[in-house]
Amino acid sequence: MKKVEQSESKSRFASLLLKWNKEKNDRQMPWKGEKDPYKIWLSEIILQQTRVEQGLSYYNAFIKTFPDVHKLAKAPDAKVFKLWEGLGYYTRCRNLLITARFISKEKKGVFPDSYETIKELKGIGPYTAAAISSFAFNLPHAVVDGNVFRVLARVFGIATPTDTTEGKKMFTALAEELLDRKQPGLYNQAIMDFGATVCKPAAPLCSDCIFKKHCVAFNNDLIATLPVKEKKITVKQRWFYYLMMEYKNEVAIVQRTGKDIWKDLFEFPLIEVTKEMNEKNIIKQLNMKEWFATADYTIENISPLFKQQLSHQSISGKFITIKLKRKIKLKSDWRLVTKERLKNFAFPQFINQYLKTK
Repeated sequence: MKKVEQSESKSRFASLLLKWNKEKNDRQMPWKGEKDPYKIWLSEIILQQTRVEQGLSYYNAFIKTFPDVHKLAKAPDAKVFKLWEGLGYYTRCRNLLITARFISKEKKGVFPDSYETIKELKGIGPYTAAAISSFAFNLPHAVVDGNVFRVLARVFGIATPTDTTEGKKMFTALAEELLDRKQPGLYNQAIMDFGATVCKPAAPLCSDCIFKKHCVAFNNDLIATLPVKEKKITVKQRWFYYLMMEYKNEVAIVQRTGKDIWKDLFEFPLIEVTKEMNEKNIIKQLNMKEWFATADYTIENISPLFKQQLSHQSISGKFITIKLKRKIKLKSDWRLVTKERLKNFAFPQFINQYLKTK
């Protein structure tokens, strides 16, 4: 392995990064340079586990609809979830509402202004607290996200897995050591932008990199192997068969509850099974349901197969259009709504894929 002087790399890291930021960083985002902690918090929550390109339109929509924390706090849950529809990871949306209502009521709309008090808010961890405290209040806390892990792992040749306790501590300590404490907000934005536009996961722009002279990965052909992750994701396969139970112009829907994906979103009555079913087995499953056994119905259509890949789950399934000749007794948590009103409810992306074909 070629020797790269690490002490020199550390001493010059922040100055080289800020020089690049001033001269070459043209990445445009509406929240860059923002000092309003409400807007910064909103952008950070939206961007958790979400690409900037996807989150941008959601951020703009939220700011337009809820320009301050009081308006967000007063909004009905259903309105906020509908605006969030399609972003996924809906726990973020629930936490967003909890925190907005806490700040609006308990803090009279004044956002906490220290790292520790920000970190106590629902849905905010060390990274988000560091981002808000440095961007809004210029406090010296280093952000450590996927972009930062990648830049530091490559430049300093760190093979410790980023998803281990040891790795998180090591990278956090290094990030704090490198932080420009006079300009923490500017530095944090610069290193995230650098990871997103230059030191990219695939096809990084090494020939234009300001760190290439000192970069361990570049000088030892380790770009493709760093950073390292230890844990392998186990993907669970699930089969969903949704019943489009129509009576005249109305269709039955139900709100998801419990500790599972898509909590608080709406869906159609569901039969979940462990493997793909044919029409014969679908009818068999229907007739086994107490609430459907005596129904007078015809199956009008069975949709093609739809799929959605989540981080740890793979959802596959179909939509069965059932015409009811007379109303059945609905389960207590079901409701009948007109087809025109479906657009007012927040559905999972899996269902929206289907609804777009109708």
